[in-house]
Amino acid sequence: MASNIVTIISSFVIAVIVALTVQIFYFSPIDPLPLQIPPSSSAKHNQLKNIIKLGEGILKDPEDVCFDKEGTLYSVTRDGWIKRLPRNGDWENWKHIDSNTLLGITASKHGGLIVCDATKGLFKVTEEDGFTVLVNGSQANFADDVIEASDGSIYFSDATKKHGLHDVHLDLLEARPHGQLLKYNPTSNEVSVVLDKLHFANGVALSKDEDYLLVSETWKSRVLRHWLKGANKGKTDIFIENLPGGPDNINLAPDGSFWIALVSLTSEGLEYMHKYKVTKHLLASFPRLYELTSGQTKKATVANVATDGSIIRIFGDNDGSVINFVTSAVEFEDHLYLGSLNSNFVGKLPLNSAY
Repeated sequence: MASNIVTIISSFVIAVIVALTVQIFYFSPIDPLPLQIPPSSSAKHNQLKNIIKLGEGILKDPEDVCFDKEGTLYSVTRDGWIKRLPRNGDWENWKHIDSNTLLGITASKHGGLIVCDATKGLFKVTEEDGFTVLVNGSQANFADDVIEASDGSIYFSDATKKHGLHDVHLDLLEARPHGQLLKYNPTSNEVSVVLDKLHFANGVALSKDEDYLLVSETWKSRVLRHWLKGANKGKTDIFIENLPGGPDNINLAPDGSFWIALVSLTSEGLEYMHKYKVTKHLLASFPRLYELTSGQTKKATVANVATDGSIIRIFGDNDGSVINFVTSAVEFEDHLYLGSLNSNFVGKLPLNSAY
């Protein structure tokens, strides 16, 4: 009798193992590669605990922020609003679209904004015309961040050609180069590929002299530099790597340096889980398990990087008690303005007291 029970239990255990193996490998939604994630910075950077909260309670997950020539602050929110804060004014509901996937924005040099929507494409938004499609969702699967050059050319990232916004974790686990950097020509209405095979193309920025373009490779914890002018025109190199987080949006600072928002790709101490295909299949097959390892909302980090790719300073909120999951940082009139995918406000940090 006892031997029969042992046999039954053993058979059950084997059946469960086989079922899990089939589930994890045969039905896995990803074809992963190992990924080396640099550890987060061990230094205690808590300057972001001193932020001022703008629009608290009326902004839903403001991914990105920008300023126009008049000094009006704009932010996109997860409920489809572009909201703005005029100088010496109050927050206004400016333009609305039926979408919960608005991402990067930039002020157009000819007025209005250029806005990325992760499902609908690239838009021009003006006071008179509202949202006008520049690039539709069939031309860009995941429009993420955008910048406009002085000649009117628009550069924007297509984060991944395979996965959507709500499956970003699968793109991270897969760790394959599905992203690209695109260029929109407003004269011909043509879209061309500037760079392909990027590991989640994210933030985009132009240098002060517009001689090169930066683009974040979030999963690789690095930023690439693509030369637009000079002796290196057409070449691409690594601007900075081994960042203590995945680079999100990048913005040019008034002095020519750059502000880079850094997001945690996994919880501290669990970086090793991304080194092995078996653990990646396991995390992809069981979303709840992946949620337990994700560190994106645990802290906030932004880095100021010089034109030679060296880090000048890092600001943070190490335990995320005031602000976390910061996705953009914009310097304007000696203050740093922060967008976040896990807050109901825009953060404002006085830079003269942040050291």
